Amino acid sequence: MILSLKHKIENITAVGKRIAPALKKLGVLTAEELLNYFPFRYEDWSQVKKIEEVEAGTTATVKGQIEIIQNKRSQWKKRLVTEAIVSDETESIKAIWFHQPYLTKNLRPGDQLFLSGKVEDKIGELQFVHPNYEKVSRYKQEMTHTARIVPIYSLTKSVTEKQLRYVMSQVIGLATYLKDWLPESVIKKNNLLPLSQAVRQIHFPNDQQNLNRALERIKFDELFTVQMRSGLAKRALQQTLAQKIEFKEKETKKFVASLPYSLTKAQKITGWEIIKDLGRNKPMNRLLEGDVGSGKTIVACLAILNTVLNHEQCAYMAPTEILARQHYENITKLFAGWPIKIALLTGADKRANIAIKDDKEIYKLITAGKLDLVIGTHALIQAKVNFDKLALVIIDEQHRFGVGQRKALKQKNNDGTIPHLLSMTATPIPRSLALTAYGDLDLSVINEMPPGRKEIKTEIVPPERRPEKYKFVLEQIKAGRQAFVICPLIDPSDKLGVKAVKEEYEKLDKKIFPDLPIGLMHGKLKPQEKEKVMRDFLETKTKIMVSTPVIEVGIDVPNSTMILIESAERFGLAQLHQFRGRVGRSQEQSYCFLFTESNNVEAIRRLQTLAQCKNGFELAERDLEFRGPGEVYGIRQSGYNDQLKVAKLTDYIIIKKSKTAVEEILAQDEKLNQYPLIRERLKKFELEVHWE
Repeated sequence: MILSLKHKIENITAVGKRIAPALKKLGVLTAEELLNYFPFRYEDWSQVKKIEEVEAGTTATVKGQIEIIQNKRSQWKKRLVTEAIVSDETESIKAIWFHQPYLTKNLRPGDQLFLSGKVEDKIGELQFVHPNYEKVSRYKQEMTHTARIVPIYSLTKSVTEKQLRYVMSQVIGLATYLKDWLPESVIKKNNLLPLSQAVRQIHFPNDQQNLNRALERIKFDELFTVQMRSGLAKRALQQTLAQKIEFKEKETKKFVASLPYSLTKAQKITGWEIIKDLGRNKPMNRLLEGDVGSGKTIVACLAILNTVLNHEQCAYMAPTEILARQHYENITKLFAGWPIKIALLTGADKRANIAIKDDKEIYKLITAGKLDLVIGTHALIQAKVNFDKLALVIIDEQHRFGVGQRKALKQKNNDGTIPHLLSMTATPIPRSLALTAYGDLDLSVINEMPPGRKEIKTEIVPPERRPEKYKFVLEQIKAGRQAFVICPLIDPSDKLGVKAVKEEYEKLDKKIFPDLPIGLMHGKLKPQEKEKVMRDFLETKTKIMVSTPVIEVGIDVPNSTMILIESAERFGLAQLHQFRGRVGRSQEQSYCFLFTESNNVEAIRRLQTLAQCKNGFELAERDLEFRGPGEVYGIRQSGYNDQLKVAKLTDYIIIKKSKTAVEEILAQDEKLNQYPLIRERLKKFELEVHWE
C-alpha cells in the first residue's frame, strides 16, 4: 500500500485501526495530523551499556540474548509476573514485567533484544523492572522504542506509547512531502532546518543536537504564526477609522489639580501616551499594565474626561459585579462637580448619577447618547445595549474576557467608526508575552507606586507557627485593623470553592476567633448578598472576610492590612501577588501570611520567591518559568495556548528572531501577495485555534 499525507489512521496497519478511535479524540485523523502531533518530552536511552556496567537506581539500555522467559505467580501478591534472564558477553540480568503474559509468545529464548528502563536492586540481585523492550532483527535498521532518544507523547485512554510510536514510525517517511511554508530566505537567515527534516527529527531524533535543531524550527514556526497574526491584526486596525478626541488641556489640568494627591511620573507618562493616541483618527489599541494599587483607574479617568468633553460616549467593562460597582462609586466621586452623566449596568444592579424612572430608561438614555459613561460587566454586550456615539472602550483585567466579548463591545457603533480601546491589567505581563499573545497592542506601563506606601511584609507560615500568627491577627484587629482570609478551590467538583471556604469560616468563627464578627464571600452568593458582605466589611462591621479567590481583582479596602492565604502552594505566583495587593493600600504597615503544609521543595521555593520579591514584573517572569502562560495569564481564553505546542514564552531568542522575520516580511508585502503559503498557514491556524 502506498501511503499519503491524507491517509486515514485506521488504514495504516492493524495497530492504526485499533487506536484510530482514541486518536480521533485528540483531533488526529490523518497521517499528516499524526506527523504534527509532537512529543512533549523524551527519554534518552541512546547509550547502550554492557550488562556488567549497569548500576542499581539508574536507568540504562543493554543489548542481550534471552536465555529463559516464563510466566509465574508472584509469591506475595498473587500477581502474574513475566520473568526473563538476558545475557551478553559480560553478564546476565533479570527483567520482570507485571500482567503481560502475552510476552512469552512475543519473546522466546535465543531472541536478541534491547532493554531500556529502571534498574533496581532486589535482595542483592540487579533487575530491570517493567523495561521497554525491542527485538533486534536483520530486517530492522533502526530501533523505535529503545537504544535511542525515545519520544514520549501525551496519550488518551486505550493508546500506549508503543502503539503510537509504531504507527508514527510507519508514516514518518511521509514527512518528505510536507510543504515548507516558510520562505527560503527566512530559513537561511535564521539557520533553520527544512520542515521535513525537523518533523522527522522531532519524532525520531538521531541525537541531541538534531533534536535541538528540530525543536528550534518547530518553535520558530509556532511563534512566527502567532506574531504574523498579531502583525496583520495591527495593520488591519490601522485601516479603520476612530473619532478624533481633541485634548482639552485646560480642563485636564483643572481635574488633576482637584485630586487629593499628586500623579506619579509614570501616571503622567502613560496618561499622555493615551491622550496622544486618542487624538488620532486611527483606533487606539493600548494595554495599560501596572501593579496592584499603582493607580491605573485615575489614568483611565484622564481618557474618559477628554472623551466626554468631546461629546462622545465611553464604556468601562469590569470582570465582576463587585468591581463594576466599586468603579462606579469611585469614578462618580472623582467626577463630582463635573457635568458627566454616569450609569452602572450589571445583571443585578442598574443605577445612574442622574434621576431615572426605571431600569429601561438606562437603555434608552444610552441609545440616545445622553449617558456619557456606562460602567458594567458582560451586561454591556447585550443586544439591547446600543450606544449612539461610543468613542472609548475601557476593559479592566482584560485577560479575563474572551476575544469575542472584547470584539462585541468594540463593534458597538453606528457611524462606521471603531471605538478606541484601552485594556488594563494588574497582572504584569512578561515582555515575551507582550510581544506574542498581545503583539497587536501598544504597551503602557505604570512602573512605580504612589509615594508613602510601605512594603508589604510577606512570610511563609508552616503549621507549627499558625497559633502565633492568629494571635498577631487578633492584636492587629483590636488595634482597629481588618483581615482577608483566602481559601483555594480544593475539591475539583466544587468549582466555586464553597465547601473549602465554608469549612475555613466555621473553623475561624467557632474555634480561632469566636468573639470577632466574620464575613463569608463566595461565588454562590446572590449579588445582593455579596453586596451586603462587602458593605459590612467596608464599614468595619465585620473584621475578617473569609473568601474564595473571587476577591483577587480590584477590591479596595484601605483599612484591611492583613491577608492570610490558606494552602498558598496551590496558587501561582502572579495570583498570589494579586492577593497580596488587596492589602497595603494605606499608610499603615501591611502583612501577607502564606499558610502551607506542603513539604514539596519546588512549592516552597516558589513561595520564597514571592516573599523575597516585591516587583510584579519580575514575579511574572518567574511564574512563567514555573507554570507556563496558559495558567498564569488566562490566555487559554484567547486561543493562544492552543497554538504553542512546543514553543514556550521563555524561548526569548526564538521569539525575537521570529518577530524580526515577521516585521521584515510585512514591511515589504503587508498583504502577503508574494507569500501564498504563509497565507494558507494562517488560514489553517484561524480554523484550528479556538479564539474564544
